[in-house]
Amino acid sequence: MTLNETLRVAWEGLKLNRVRSFLTTLGVIIGVASVIIMLAVSAGAEAAIADQINALGANLIIVNPVRGVPGASQTLTYDDALAIKEAVSNSEGVSAEFQVVQDTSTARARLEGITVLGVTADFPIVRDYAVGEGRFFTADENERKLKVVVLGYGMAQDLFGSDSAIGQVVTVGSTRLTVVGVMEEKGVVADVDYDGRLYIPLQLLYQKFSPSVLAADRVRTIYIKAESQEAMTSVTNQIKALLVERHDVDPAKPDFVLQTQQDIISTQQATTEAFRDLLAWVAAISLLVGGIGIMNIMLVSVTERTREIGLRQALGARPRDVLLQFLIEAVTLSLVGGLAGVILGIGGAELFGQLGDMQTQIVPVSVPLAFGAAAAVGIFFGYYPATKAAQLDPIVALRHE
Repeated sequence: MTLNETLRVAWEGLKLNRVRSFLTTLGVIIGVASVIIMLAVSAGAEAAIADQINALGANLIIVNPVRGVPGASQTLTYDDALAIKEAVSNSEGVSAEFQVVQDTSTARARLEGITVLGVTADFPIVRDYAVGEGRFFTADENERKLKVVVLGYGMAQDLFGSDSAIGQVVTVGSTRLTVVGVMEEKGVVADVDYDGRLYIPLQLLYQKFSPSVLAADRVRTIYIKAESQEAMTSVTNQIKALLVERHDVDPAKPDFVLQTQQDIISTQQATTEAFRDLLAWVAAISLLVGGIGIMNIMLVSVTERTREIGLRQALGARPRDVLLQFLIEAVTLSLVGGLAGVILGIGGAELFGQLGDMQTQIVPVSVPLAFGAAAAVGIFFGYYPATKAAQLDPIVALRHE
């Protein structure tokens, strides 16, 4: 038999049992689609995390107190931020932050439990967060503790509707503040609603809203923006050396933690990689189940067509012709299932991304990987039934009922 004849006979054998052939490929379809969708979900999660972290600001270095150590949360001060701004070279800006929660009201609206963030004048530069209307307060206004406030975009809508908020008065707690600016719309980043906040001078927060005497000059976080990605290492080393000297602590056991965006992304990626590995095993099991289904059906097919195999051998078909015929049938089932799985996987990943809350991102390598795995499944699980068919004794096969 020529290769074309073998292909034709194999295809005809599959067409005789269309429903059974479809059900056999279903396991492969699900397995291949699972590989593509699950890798797309994992890649989308990684991209979403990276986007959120980068949205905090470019070339950002974050300084936090050591968590979980008694008294450590009180180690960073406003003076630390001023020292960093003065002494550290290659930094574009420094922003210290401390937040409280206060009720907020105007003549037309009252809101309870609003986050009031005390920041310094470099906040928009450091956090890549532009002012949409009006202006941000200055370093001089911060030092003079002027009663000014900048509203998040959503907060301006809630308090003043379609009217301009610039020049209006907002009562925060019992303190009346004048609105000097409204930030651009930013939305939710890393579970923080930037549009739903009030931004006031940090020194004013200390004076009017400090929760205790101990927190009178403390900051929750200091953000430093390096001039470039190349300057990150230098700036980080300078900050560490400066704070170790100011806090008089052992460099091996500092009372602060320095992080860059890449550090955070790497930590998150380690988590998503474990998640991706788990998804890959689930998809591999699906393909394995599909391959077992192919082997099972091919063994049934060999049993059902034993007499046909004996007749072909009697007419001159060699064992390798029979082996090739059944192997082609198995590989065809897996390839058709693989192609359908690729289409379903790409479409499913796109649909999942549109309908679900999670971002999806098709990984280009997943398509040939999944399709190649489907072909390998067909060859691996089809070889045994094909070998069994090729080894049948023609006389015994002709006598089979």
